Amino acid sequence: MQLIDIIHRQSAPKPWAEGEKIPWNDPEFSRRMLREHLSQAHDAASRRSGIIAEQVHWIHQEVLKGKPGRVLDLGCGPGLYTQRLTMLGHACTGIDFSPASIAHAREQAGQAGLTCQYIEQDIRTADYGEGYDLAMLIFGEFNVFRSQDAKSILAKAQRALAPGGFLLLEPHTYEKIVETGMEPRSWYSTEKGLFSDAPHLMLHENQWDAEARVAIQRYYVIEAGTGAVTVHSSSMQAYSNEEYRALLAECGFSDVTFFPALGRGEGSSEYGLFAILARKAAA
Repeated sequence: MQLIDIIHRQSAPKPWAEGEKIPWNDPEFSRRMLREHLSQAHDAASRRSGIIAEQVHWIHQEVLKGKPGRVLDLGCGPGLYTQRLTMLGHACTGIDFSPASIAHAREQAGQAGLTCQYIEQDIRTADYGEGYDLAMLIFGEFNVFRSQDAKSILAKAQRALAPGGFLLLEPHTYEKIVETGMEPRSWYSTEKGLFSDAPHLMLHENQWDAEARVAIQRYYVIEAGTGAVTVHSSSMQAYSNEEYRALLAECGFSDVTFFPALGRGEGSSEYGLFAILARKAAA
């Protein structure tokens, strides 16, 4: 792609038409993303250690009632939740398609003598196994999937749960996704960053598709040395609370409870995220 292609780009892209999501599974991108996951300077890729510790405590005490259980973490990243839960006595499996994150999670678990299992696969196609007491998909990852893929993930999670098992979902609010799609264009220059190790200019633009209720984000990476352009695109599907509730019911969940933020029963939403806890419905 060249600079002229940016000028001639489609002004209103269709959801997911220019890419499923940013390239988490690319080895070099995942290596750079791992650095962001582990950073204690921000909560952009993963939350900082203190917040994760508080949320793990809530999951252990309030969801799993302090009893050892089997936990499935979908989109587990570098294992920051699973390893803490394992240290509390739970048997954890994490699935993620980022090679650097899975390699880090395995290395850290091995060094600590933890028996976590990590699977490097796309959660849309992976086999989840069965018999879990809790399946979790957190930090807004649910909304990046097309609606049919999101429904498939929920249905697979339901089948993977033991009778009475719980699903913990942390999606974006409808309002936050609209806000994301309506944000103005921006740009910055940097010596290196998430999308490239070389000096580059980043152009970022957003689009809100009101009919599809999807926010579309484009990232144009312009290499300073060559002028070559790489584009990445990500889409986020918005759902109302009623739609989340209906989707969970359709996929076999009941006793749906909403929390303003993960790990807290009251207070304001964090980063436009909130938590949903649901139980596998009786057959």
